Amino acid sequence: MKLLNKHLELAKKSARNETESKMIAEYLKHFNSGDLSEHKEGSRFWIKDKGPIVETYIGFIENYRDPAGQRAEFEGFVAVVNKEMSKKFETLVNGASLLLPKLPWSKEFEKDRFLQPDFTSLDVLTFTGSGIPAGINIPNYDEIRQNEGFKNVSLGNVITASLKESKPNFLSSEDAKYMEKYSVASFEVQVGLHELLGHGSGKLLKAGTDGKLNFDQAKTIDPLTGKPVTKWYAANESYDSKFGPLSSAYEECRAECVGLYLSLDSEVIKIFGFTDLTEQRNVVYVNWLSMVHKGIESLKMYNPSVKKWLQAHSQARYVITRVLLESAKELVKIEQIEKNKDDGKPDLLISFARDHELIQTKGKKAIGDFLLKLQTYKSTGDSEAAIKMFDHYSTVDDNLEYPYLKFRDIAQARKKPRRLFVESATAMADSTVQLKTFPNTHEGLIQSFQEHFSDETGIETMLVDLWKKDLVYFS
Repeated sequence: MKLLNKHLELAKKSARNETESKMIAEYLKHFNSGDLSEHKEGSRFWIKDKGPIVETYIGFIENYRDPAGQRAEFEGFVAVVNKEMSKKFETLVNGASLLLPKLPWSKEFEKDRFLQPDFTSLDVLTFTGSGIPAGINIPNYDEIRQNEGFKNVSLGNVITASLKESKPNFLSSEDAKYMEKYSVASFEVQVGLHELLGHGSGKLLKAGTDGKLNFDQAKTIDPLTGKPVTKWYAANESYDSKFGPLSSAYEECRAECVGLYLSLDSEVIKIFGFTDLTEQRNVVYVNWLSMVHKGIESLKMYNPSVKKWLQAHSQARYVITRVLLESAKELVKIEQIEKNKDDGKPDLLISFARDHELIQTKGKKAIGDFLLKLQTYKSTGDSEAAIKMFDHYSTVDDNLEYPYLKFRDIAQARKKPRRLFVESATAMADSTVQLKTFPNTHEGLIQSFQEHFSDETGIETMLVDLWKKDLVYFS
């Protein structure tokens, strides 16, 4: 943390304005003391820093790998705004007030006022953490996100890099061609809707410290019972405290469902540059097909020995796949193949109906009904009902209809090498900033790390010192 703060002090000198300077000052206090309130205060300044050309956020942000479901994972990123793509997201933000009422819950379950955020497309220069997401909605403090605001970012070069691969597993040759052509476009749509209107939507029904409710109980009807709501958050409760270890996967699932549901709106697809009806439908088809494909591929992140999911997004996508297989049987099915004709090994074939009307009817109803339950349980803090429902769809077993454990074995056996994300670096030359890129190879990855963690930062010296003391190990 001392080394971190040393460089934050240097960054503070280059702050673009007083807001950024105060933001970094709060981060410095937080990383020195560990006081979470100081990171929250820094995040408040961060959401007020509108439209920076260089965007950055840092801290112990996510709970993805924390078994206790609390914030544990350190992340930090530096990225540059992609102005052209950001214009599309700005249009989406401006239209949010018209899109939110299309979600399958009444206005009583929606925020009293949509806190219009910054929403930009960024090209990542560096991202530290266990993985690189395609989009982010932060800060993750619900009291700030609900009442003060948030920012959305889509990491554009992560999207294009992550979708460059050989023929996907478990798809027909024809579907593979559709994926190749429309996967980037459909993912941009999904990420945009997921981050802005997924994480940015929905109200928590809550009592204040004075006991006053932030909603009218008589007018707020539980859509699942048809009666006035009987549950809400106490003043000292939050979403994370009520939903615990499930909170991350549950919220990611809710946001993914919002993306699927609103992608069916023609006006949304037009925002992303698709005006031709056939092209629009192809983007929607690939978006829904991709979700099921990811849901099956996600089985690799399930540990059958302890019956636990190891990654929140993976669990969320599997849950959605189970919902569609259960409630929209006409739309999707999965066939187990004993011997693939190419290699003679067990395989799977995902079949998704290329019928837009079927997606608009059966698919929309299945996701809409499920999304309504997700939101109702979240809004009312009914974690007991939420956990029961979510655990049902999260189960990986060999039931009468689909042998999901066998599917997992096949997905694991056909696992492809993990992608390498090789990050660029910047350097000063003749008073100008130059971008340094590296080849997409193991050697390029090492060169990138050497560039980022040169001895000028002091990190190399520190690691060697710790290594000599047997406090860190290299393999």
